[in-house]
Amino acid sequence: MLAAARRWRAAGKTIGLVPTMGALHAGHLSLVEHACRENAVVVVSIFVNPIQFGPGEDFERYPRDPKHDAQLLGQAGIDAIYRPAAGVMYPMGAATRVRVVGVSERLEGAARPGHFEGVATVVTKLFAAVQPDRAYFGQKDAQQVAVVRRVAGDLDLGVEIRVAPTIREADGLALSSRNAYLEPAERRSATSLSAALRLATEAYARGERHPQALTDVLRARLEAEPLARVDYAEVVDPATFRPPGLLAVVAVWIGKTRLIDNHDLSQPFPG
Repeated sequence: MLAAARRWRAAGKTIGLVPTMGALHAGHLSLVEHACRENAVVVVSIFVNPIQFGPGEDFERYPRDPKHDAQLLGQAGIDAIYRPAAGVMYPMGAATRVRVVGVSERLEGAARPGHFEGVATVVTKLFAAVQPDRAYFGQKDAQQVAVVRRVAGDLDLGVEIRVAPTIREADGLALSSRNAYLEPAERRSATSLSAALRLATEAYARGERHPQALTDVLRARLEAEPLARVDYAEVVDPATFRPPGLLAVVAVWIGKTRLIDNHDLSQPFPG
């Protein structure tokens, strides 16, 4: 991968990277479309990163469909798929990890200890291998975006972090590879996340500005859903992931599946 990246750079071509864990859906493909518009060369990485999964999480059962992924990416016209093995990414004896303090410590960071250290480490390694000018991430993983921005900026990696809007189903559910885990009743219940975000957005549009009042709107809708168990619901700053701010963020267990979503309350909710 690094040899190919060096050839492209020597030829004066810009490189766009879309990091993924595979099981691609329309959300991933929207990132690919953005990358193809803005770069001469586009690379999509596919790597289910073991060090960003904690004990008891879904690493082993995380959806994997490499043939379908390759078919979709072939149709999208990208230049390369980078699909390293775990032993290549983390060879025997590897002892270096990248840790971002502050923004990584609350919400997702508190719920999934070590998760963002795994994200920061793998992203740093992907940037080293692909040498991208720009890297593309989805707004759905907003705290991950904030962590990656800190990594790229603090380590002077020279990579522009580009963020594309969350892609949603017609009923508002944010696209996620983990949606495949949901049973039919759970799938219906999962729309409570976007419904809560919509209600908080409407409250803000009516003039509500008190962070606790907006949080109460989120929680009331989520807690009214019989199959939902709220992990967190807050309104935070998108750069620090601490209040106060305008980004409503939620994480909810629907049965055995944990889903996340977010929305900037100052912007109309889509759909």
